Amino acid sequence: MTPKNLSKVCIYGAGAIGGWIGARLAGAGCQVSVVARGATLETLARDGVRLREGGVDSAWPVRSSADPLELGVQDLVVIAVKAPSLREVARHVGPLIGPDTLVLSAMNGVPWWFFQGFGDRYQGRRLSAVDASGEIGAAIPAASVVGCVVHASCAAQAGRVHHHFGNKLIIGEPSGQQSERVVRLAALLQSAGFDVSVSAQIQKDIWYKLWGNMTMNPISALTGATTDLILDDELVLGFVSRVMLEAREIGARIGIPIDQQPEDRHAVTRKLGAFKTSMLQDLEAGKQLELDALVSVVRELGGLTGVATPFTDALLGLSRLQARLRGLY
Repeated sequence: MTPKNLSKVCIYGAGAIGGWIGARLAGAGCQVSVVARGATLETLARDGVRLREGGVDSAWPVRSSADPLELGVQDLVVIAVKAPSLREVARHVGPLIGPDTLVLSAMNGVPWWFFQGFGDRYQGRRLSAVDASGEIGAAIPAASVVGCVVHASCAAQAGRVHHHFGNKLIIGEPSGQQSERVVRLAALLQSAGFDVSVSAQIQKDIWYKLWGNMTMNPISALTGATTDLILDDELVLGFVSRVMLEAREIGARIGIPIDQQPEDRHAVTRKLGAFKTSMLQDLEAGKQLELDALVSVVRELGGLTGVATPFTDALLGLSRLQARLRGLY
């Protein structure tokens, strides 16, 4: 049984993470639909959402369409696209969202709603790096949003999602409120087999994840290196640590301090072994790189808080130039 009023779910972004969440929710008894296009839409219509997890294959029929209007208002919309696709989502997501719809933002980086209900000095401020025109915030009601930090590694190959490791979802209201709706959502996700926790400050969880992947992702894309090789190079690791110290100071000034040194986070990353970051996978697949939500926004926040960011600037400049030359930014 799914928790009351959360049985009708739409996944917007049927990639690795979206497909994983959608398959799990379908297995838990939700009526899952997916917004997709092209070959992905054809595969979903024919085979449903397919998942390989722990060596076991499963497939779940879903309703799929390229037009959200055909799917109608949902109880829960999971937005799991890469940040460069979010403006396109904003233009079309409206028919899925009613007055009681929850919108779960399951994306990497700093989201468009970051200062909704948070940050005394910056309360309600729009971040240009992630929502330059304001159209995302205008299209997705702030009152509908629940934040989500995903700690898992998945890949989508030949129409099937492969879950590699990790099972953690951290969710929370942007305001930090322990609302009844977020408790119901946590119960739904737990019933689908996720390890779920409800955060009292989801922005801090977002920032902590960013603290690691804002460096590993673009550096891996620049070099083609897996994370172990980045960690093994003394000079590169020193550069990574300097970027992280800039981000840590920014976090402290906006009210999300990190009580760790970069070396503590390096140890966490090393435990994950040798793997390709999502940005390196995107580069190899010729997909747009989500540099703005991971790096440009940190530079913007540095300007807002008065923190100098020379190392972040260097990382952004090099990564952005490479992406532009490849037509990926």
